Formats: sequence, C-alpha cells, structure tokens
Amino acid sequence: MPITDTSLVKGPAYMLVASLYIVGFLHLLYQACLAAYNIRLYAVEEYGRVIHEFDPYFNYRAAEYLWEHGSEKFFKWFDYMSWYPLGRPVGTTIYPGMQFTSVWIKRFIIPGWSINDICVFVPAWFGVLATLATSALCYTTVNSIAGKSTSKSILTDIPGVTAVMNVLLLPALRFVVKQLKAFTGSTWGIATLKNPPALESAVFTAFIMSIVPAHLLRSVAGGYDNESVATFAMEMTFWTWTLTVSSNSLWQTRVLGIISGICYFYMVAAWGGYVFVINLIGIHTAFLFVFRKLSWEQLYWSYTSFYTCGTLLAMQVPVVNWQPIKSLEQMGPLLVFAGLQFLQLVKTVESKYDAKQKWKVRAGVAGTCALLAAPVIYYLFHVGYFGPISSRVRGLFVKHTKTGNPLVDSVAEHQAASPEAYYQYLHDASHIAPFGLLIIALVGCTASSSFLIMYGMTAYFFSHKMVRLILLTAPIASVCAGVFLGYVWAWGVGAIFGDARPNLSFFLNEGKAEEVIEPSEAAPTKKKKKGGTADKATDPSETKQPSTPPPSGDSLWTRLVRVVLLAFAIHKMRPNLKAFKETAEQMARGISHPTIILKGTTGNGQMVVVDDYREAYWWLRDNTPRDARVMAWWDYGYQITGIANRTTIADGNTWNHEHIALLGRTLTSPEKEAHRIARHLADYVLIWAGGGGDDLAKSPHLRRIANSVYQGLCAEPTCRGFGMTVRFSCFILSLLR
Repeated sequence: MPITDTSLVKGPAYMLVASLYIVGFLHLLYQACLAAYNIRLYAVEEYGRVIHEFDPYFNYRAAEYLWEHGSEKFFKWFDYMSWYPLGRPVGTTIYPGMQFTSVWIKRFIIPGWSINDICVFVPAWFGVLATLATSALCYTTVNSIAGKSTSKSILTDIPGVTAVMNVLLLPALRFVVKQLKAFTGSTWGIATLKNPPALESAVFTAFIMSIVPAHLLRSVAGGYDNESVATFAMEMTFWTWTLTVSSNSLWQTRVLGIISGICYFYMVAAWGGYVFVINLIGIHTAFLFVFRKLSWEQLYWSYTSFYTCGTLLAMQVPVVNWQPIKSLEQMGPLLVFAGLQFLQLVKTVESKYDAKQKWKVRAGVAGTCALLAAPVIYYLFHVGYFGPISSRVRGLFVKHTKTGNPLVDSVAEHQAASPEAYYQYLHDASHIAPFGLLIIALVGCTASSSFLIMYGMTAYFFSHKMVRLILLTAPIASVCAGVFLGYVWAWGVGAIFGDARPNLSFFLNEGKAEEVIEPSEAAPTKKKKKGGTADKATDPSETKQPSTPPPSGDSLWTRLVRVVLLAFAIHKMRPNLKAFKETAEQMARGISHPTIILKGTTGNGQMVVVDDYREAYWWLRDNTPRDARVMAWWDYGYQITGIANRTTIADGNTWNHEHIALLGRTLTSPEKEAHRIARHLADYVLIWAGGGGDDLAKSPHLRRIANSVYQGLCAEPTCRGFGMTVRFSCFILSLLR
C-alpha cells in the first residue's frame, strides 16, 4: 500500500504540500539558530566587546599567547606571572581546544578581527553550533525508530518483563485498540512507528536548546569559557556515535567510528568534562551488548574504531597524556574495550574448532588471558600506576561539603541541585522531558535511540549531585522535550496525512513514494501448488477500490477531532511558550552582565556605568613596576594578569591547595602577623570592599580554607564564628614596602 493512500492530500497536490511542509520546518530550524545567536548578544549590545567574569580572562590571555607565539612555544609556556613564586606550566596544564579554535578562526576566517573580539563572539557562535548538533542528535535517534529492530521497547529487552508484556500488556493493548476501532471506526493514530517524527522533533529540540537557560549559562557572548565550545564538541561526539551504531554496513561503521573518535578528541582538547563523555559511551556500549540491540560485528567495530582513534588522539593532549589508561575515572571504558577484544579473540579462536570443543576453547582462552593479566594488574597497582579519583569527581558520589577539600566545598557551583534549580535552568522542559524519554523507552528503543536513555539517566544523576552540571542536562532535556512535542504534533498532523506525513527522507529521495505495509495488513504470501501454479488468480472483486473513509479506516470526523485537539493543545501551550521565552531572555540578560562592569540607576533615573574594576587594574598596569607582585584572593588572579599584566600569588586554577591556604591565612590574620608573611611574597595587596560579595563577605571561606591546612586558626572546622565587622566602601591598594 503506498503511503499516500492514507492521506487526504494526494497526487501532485501531495508533492507540493509535502515540499512546503519540509521547507517550512527547515525554515523554523533556521529561525531557531537565529534566536540562539541573538539571545547571546545582549552583553555585546549593552557593554561592548568585553570579556566577562574571571576564568575567561585566563582563557583569553592563553589565546593571545598562542596567536603571538605559535603552538610550539605555547605548549612549552611556563608562566612566571602566576602562582608566585612557584609559577605554572600553562602549556601542559590547559585544555587548549578553545584557544586553538579561536586562533584558527582568526587565521582562516576573519583575520581582520582582533583576538579579543573573536574570543568575545566564540561562545555565541558555538551556542548556535551546539543547537544544530543537538538537533542532529535528536533527528538521528528518532529516525532510527523507523528501521528494522528485533525490539523497540525496553520492556521487551528485560528478562521476566518480556513474559508479562506478551501475556498481559500487549493483549490488553490490542484489545483496547480493537474496541476503539469497533466503536469509533478508527485507531486514532495509536502505535505506528514506520514514520517517526524525526524532523519535527529535531526542530522542536533546536528551539528549546537555542534559548534554554542551562545552555545560556556558558554560552553568552563574552563568557569565553571552555564549556561554550565543549558543549558543541560533546553533542557532535554523541551525534556521530549514534550514527555509528545505526549505520548499514561495517565499512560505514568503521568510518563513522573514526569520525566519532575525532569529535571526541576535540571534546578532550576543549574541556575536562570529556570523562563524562567517554564513560557514557562505554555505558551505552555495555547496554547494547547486554540487551543485544546490535549485531556483534557492528558493536565490536563501532566501539573499537571509536575508542582506539579517540583515545590515541586524546593522549596527544598534554594535560591528558596517559590518563585514559591510568585514571580510575576512565577504567570503565577501558574495561569495556578490553572485554570486547577478549570476546573477539574467543570468537576467532573457537571458529577453528567444532561446536563440541567451543566451551573448552573458551575456558582455555579465558584462563590464559587471566593468567597473563593478573600479575600485570597486580604489579601496576603495587607501584601506584593507577591514579586516585580526584576530589571533584569524588564529590559527585558523597554529600556536599564532604569531599575532604574545603576549597572545592566552598564553591557554590559544587552544591547539590534542587528541584527549583532544574526548573530555573530548564523551565518547562524539565516537566515534559520525562514524557519524551518514556516514549523512547517504551516504543522506540533502538540501538541508536537507547543512547538517549543512558544519557538522560547519567546526566540527571550527576547534575543532581552538583548544580554546575545542570549544563549537561540542557541537551538531553531539549532532545527529550523535542521528542514529546514531535510525537504530539505528528499525532495531530497524522489526521491529515495519515502514514504519509512528509519527512526529510522523503524529501531527499525526490518524493518517491515508499511502500509501507502494516504487519496486520500484509498480504499473505501466495503459495504455489505442487504443480508450480499459484493458488488462484487475483479476483477483481477482492481488489481494493477507492472508498471513503480511506484505507486507514479513519473517518473524516475522527480526523477533524484530532486536528482540533492539536489546535487546542497549541492554544493552551502558548502562555507556557511565552513564559519560557521571557524567562530565557531575562536569564540571558542577567548572565550577560560581565561582572567586571556595573550599571546602576540614580534617583533621577540617570544610568550610571561603574567601571571601577577595570580602572583599578589599569591603574595597577600604569602605576606599578612591571615586575610588581600583587597579592589578592585567588578569584581576581586571572584579571590581574590578564588586564593589569602583573604577577599574582594565586588564581582560579586552584591546583595548589596549600598555597591558597597560605594566601587565605595571610588575608584573614591580624595586620602584624599578615605583614610578616606577605612581605616575602608580594609588593602590593589588593582588596575589594563595599558590600555584597566582597572580600569581607568571603572572609569566613578564606579562613576555613586556611584552617584546613594550618589547623587551629578556628575553634571549629567550618569557621562559622569568624568574620569582620568593619565595612569599607572603597578600593584599597596598600604598599607593603
């Protein structure tokens, strides 16, 4: 049965309407990209091309150094102007992907722009690219539901649950559909998977991802932070991985696996969050193996090509080096890789023996591998080859403030997320995303789309532990919400098009109609008699003739009801959509505040710009010796070196807990004691005061961090009794010598 048989629009009119339908959704995708770009430019429009906050100034300074000195000197760069008197080897301790991207853009795309201007706009550009990559991930996973699969429900993959499904749930569902059709003459578009709403879901995903606050947090213009580029790299890795496991041939699998590995390399170069990416893909691979969602050959080559290429490239990043095969945080993916190689070895060896000897061969191979591996693993553990789990990662598995490192615990972004935080950063997407994930799990769980289930579960777990990681939930929440909206839209529009709802594959195939046959409507295979002739010729009276209602059995009134219900749903959702957009815009304006520049309104309504921070740094630059050392709390270290171009005692890298503890002790001790320490380290002390989150307000945190190393400074570990009551309203710059 041609798919157009169930559509109210047929013939040449169908081709025209289908083309307009596809073009319309592609235009909406363009509008989503435009919205993603415009909402990220508020900072530039209001404050100009200014780098924001603290960490972005270090990233900008690194990009400037890379542009001026080249990659060879960059990787050998030892910065004597930070962490005095220790210094820092920047080239081997930085994730340089964003800096190399910025320099590449200047060199090959817009050479007339300054590095500063490129660094300001990179987050906005990559916010758009991340929106497109997330949309592509949604399209690939949803489109895979149309393919052949032994099971498209996670319930039928779980032993025990499958029996319940076959005995109770499926017969009950068939009975309900049968009764519904008997009483109304229609199945009301229930349970059809041959034409999943891939394009529609992808476009809805793009609109959500384009303005969702959780993604805006790290991608507004001026916020030159690693996550702005890493989100795009992460989604590209996930998209190409889902393409790999949904490919049609082994050579495609190998090629796409290598491409996915290259995308993973870019992710590694951009952000330390690559550990989440590699572990998630490892978990998905294990899921595919356990539930047999993919053939062995395709599963083996998918992960082997991805992991081999990705890991070898990742180890070329100096800050990563041998970590993929040394860090306990990455042992899971390595064990998955080793397990697949072991199974492939077993399959290769046992293929040379008959079936009776296969178990003996398997036992022999397993025993040999165990004997060889055991002493090696024991020796590596004994010599301390495997590195410990970092305090930041350990903090994801224990209660907040219990990581053992007060420097980590004092940062607000490391606190556990609350339901209010999810709604604040995801808005209504946090409410409808679970329904989209449920659709994937129950009626569309394929090798490719099952990745969304793994993604959703792991992203929620880690974001629940640390509010900063809500960033990880933005893409998957957008995808799942887009899937739900796509299926709702497809159900309503299906009343007009039936099974012939236009899709992008139809458009790319130049409008050639596909044959889509319901299993229940499949024509029985004509068996030949012993003489070789068919049972009988087709009776003309048995040939289906055009009729009303169409072959789907849907009458005009049921189609009309579905369209009306869709229109009603759109009408009811309009206030929510408006509120979502307004919340996103309000959030975008709030986080577009560069922090280093303040704006206020006087009593008579006059707008006042307070640029004290930069003016103070410029004063330092112009009125102090070039080799002057400035002591300040580590928050301001990046700005002092990036703007004032002066040596600092510590900065936001926070790699040396003891050094920061000494700094905290100095800044919170009585003047005489503090001077005895500071005079050996610095020439100037910079303190910010005046209310709000100034250094006086932070002083209990400073004292607690100092107390974690120099015990006895506080009566109790949290230093809650420590504080300063004297309030200053000016910027203090004290000359020590």
